[in-house]
Amino acid sequence: MPVTSYSSVSNVPPLVAVSCYPDAFTSRVILRSRAFSLCFLDRNHIPAIEFLATHSGRMSTDKLSDAGLGHKEGKKLAVPVIDGSAAALECTLRTKRKVGDHVLMVGKVEAAYASEDFKDYWRFRDYKPIMYTGWRGRLTTFDS
Repeated sequence: MPVTSYSSVSNVPPLVAVSCYPDAFTSRVILRSRAFSLCFLDRNHIPAIEFLATHSGRMSTDKLSDAGLGHKEGKKLAVPVIDGSAAALECTLRTKRKVGDHVLMVGKVEAAYASEDFKDYWRFRDYKPIMYTGWRGRLTTFDS
């Protein structure tokens, strides 16, 4: 499922947090498997991300493929990693907490890797991040 943001919440151990609606299919999959991946996609993937945001995984045996995204199992964990991701984090679920109408899920980063465009920081030569603005907003990009 697309998330509008994630946050690094600890360096030692390396922890990241995402928020999702508790009834979302992906939320239930994460709670059952106790693992997830964060895949950073660029503007070339906007149509696929819009598909993921508007179609439930309950209606599919492979939602990523239905969106036109190839994927493989992670390098360390049995989580899907999207082909062509600019970067990926493989995480084990560390904790969850209900926050308003969403669940905050904190994962321990077990593996992290990125494209050649990342050397200590993003150079933005190849990777063009997607920005999301506003409630029911639109996906957009900003050229560097």
